[in-house]
Amino acid sequence: MPFDLDQFLAVFVAYNQAIWPLQVVTYLVGLAICALLFRPSRWADASILSLLATMWGVNAVGYHMIYFAAINPAARLFGAIFLVEVLLLVVWAFREREEPIFHPRRGIATGAGVVMIGYALVGYPLLGALMGHRYPAVPVFGVAPCPTTIFTIGVLVLGQWRSTRWLLIIPVLWSALGGSAAILLNVPQDFGLIAAGLAVILIAMARRRQSNLIAG
Repeated sequence: MPFDLDQFLAVFVAYNQAIWPLQVVTYLVGLAICALLFRPSRWADASILSLLATMWGVNAVGYHMIYFAAINPAARLFGAIFLVEVLLLVVWAFREREEPIFHPRRGIATGAGVVMIGYALVGYPLLGALMGHRYPAVPVFGVAPCPTTIFTIGVLVLGQWRSTRWLLIIPVLWSALGGSAAILLNVPQDFGLIAAGLAVILIAMARRRQSNLIAG
């Protein structure tokens, strides 16, 4: 890894100070998405996916390409991958469909999604604070990749699997890449990112098994 924990946190100090008060806006956006999830409609789908795309765009350009690139040569590649997710989210937002993507029902996947959303908004910063990480030297929801990815995975697993599974590929890949910070840089709140990625894999396996049983 081409940087240490002090350099990593210094990036967040500079980034958070430069973009303030965008962090407040993204928290409000997160709450708006939570409200829209339980008001199924094509308009709600488009709004949810467009708002997620906006946050991923901020992460791609603001964090990866401008600030993180100062200490990590791979950051511009990460930013490009995040922009691919932005494109996918926008395309899915305005695709024609017969019924809403997001209409959460009771089940394990819905429970997992709600837990991930709650963790990204509340648990992630609280765990960071307990570990001694203080603002502005912290990743913040909506403008930093790891909590934003956890939240995105939580939202997408609440949707129709046949629609959202393709949108989950890049977030799951980032759960492996970004989650490495939990181990290599002692950022324990990022273990939630690894858990979110593993949860998607388990959900995918369960869905595949269910489909095979139905087909059989």
